[in-house]
Amino acid sequence: MLLASHLRKEYANVVAVDDVSLEVKKGEIFGLLGPNGAGKTTTIRMILNIVPPDRGAVSVDGKPVVGLTRNFVGYLPEERGLYRKNKLLNAIIYFATLRGVGVAEAKRRAYEWLGRFDLLSYCDRKIEELSKGNQQKVQFIISVLHDPRLVILDEPFSGLDPVNQIVLKDVLSEMRQRGKAIVFSTHMMEQAEKLCEKICLINRGRVVLEGELAEVKQRFGKNTIHLEFDGDGTFLSALPGVKKSLVYENSAEIELDGRRTPGEMLREIVQTVNIRKFELREPSLQSIFLQTVGSETAPLIRSSQ
Repeated sequence: MLLASHLRKEYANVVAVDDVSLEVKKGEIFGLLGPNGAGKTTTIRMILNIVPPDRGAVSVDGKPVVGLTRNFVGYLPEERGLYRKNKLLNAIIYFATLRGVGVAEAKRRAYEWLGRFDLLSYCDRKIEELSKGNQQKVQFIISVLHDPRLVILDEPFSGLDPVNQIVLKDVLSEMRQRGKAIVFSTHMMEQAEKLCEKICLINRGRVVLEGELAEVKQRFGKNTIHLEFDGDGTFLSALPGVKKSLVYENSAEIELDGRRTPGEMLREIVQTVNIRKFELREPSLQSIFLQTVGSETAPLIRSSQ
């Protein structure tokens, strides 16, 4: 459905995006991933023709995006774009009419979505009176109320509590089942791993990893131990045979270097902490992300010209 080919965007002496290509099919949630400043938002703005690419092309169903009506896409930007003094219901209806939905139909759809996100009691409240999480829900509703074929979401879980994160995940899964093409842009790897079938990881404006999520994880091997334990796990990173590790309060992800077997590691670990779960499996997307781009903030590429 969506095809972006060899996109490039340069500002003065900074290359924000350099030769990024991606393809998103109907009924697919595609993860556009990367650290802050990697070029994700600039890529999205070129896809939407908000800013023209210096090089490359974007098409939807084989047609150039520049010739398509904006009604085909729903866009949730990372930054807030709501009129803060407007009442919630009026704001939703207003934006829907801009996308060609009649007032009566917009109101009907608005009530359905507000009920889904537990916002019906806020209909007559001003936007500025809502919490950050509720404003995010309103902004999501506005982005999909006109039933777009292509949905582009830039950090959609920002500000949402765990309960509403689950609601949004369910909504996205339903939209995928209805054949929507969804681009999910984020630096939160845990959310992407739960939702996306395909990913494109960009860093410093360039693609560094892409493909089916399952294939990407297989590419990084099955030599990773996932642990859940009771006790102090700070010693895990220093164990012989550990190549890389992510150690949290009561869990850890350990990549082995091949010198010791998982069984040998287990026998040593149980001497120090109480193991609740020990599993050998593929690495998480979070560990792949850190291994690929590191934990740095990834500044944009400087032009060589």
